[in-house]
Amino acid sequence: MKYNLERKKWDISNRKCLMVAKSTISDVIRWSILDCDTAVEYLKKVESRFNGSSKAYTSTLINKLFNEKYSGGGIREHILKMSNTAFKLKLLDLGLKDEFLIHLVFASLPKEYETFVVNYNIQSDKWDIEKLIAICVQEEKRLKSSHGDSANLTKDNKKKNFNKNAKSQRKTPSE
Repeated sequence: MKYNLERKKWDISNRKCLMVAKSTISDVIRWSILDCDTAVEYLKKVESRFNGSSKAYTSTLINKLFNEKYSGGGIREHILKMSNTAFKLKLLDLGLKDEFLIHLVFASLPKEYETFVVNYNIQSDKWDIEKLIAICVQEEKRLKSSHGDSANLTKDNKKKNFNKNAKSQRKTPSE
């Protein structure tokens, strides 16, 4: 009798879980999946519909990480964006070591940071992401201060038509 009560509770709970799952999934997906007896089966079928897209997503993340280039706007944001992409890959069981990510960050930096990268490569100690961000921000400030303030000069290059003979060709009213 106790088994029957437990089974009845489980059936009610399973039915509620199925209703919640079906009501939160879009209609396109819901109608493409056949009815299942348990919520676990139903969710496994939903998951199987997305296996192909996770491979495409992984490929997109890898391409994004390897082709990322720093284009200004703050070195901290650039490194955090790359770190976030690496974390997403880690969630997909493709984690990168911090050391590899640091080398990818260095590869994404412009020529102004070339001596900075060489100095890192000469050192024997290895950095983590936090130290990389801190030191890169200092280097960014140093580079900005070394360039100093700048002002753009614009010059009007229109040619003025000065005709030397114009005065001699003009007639005075007395003539």
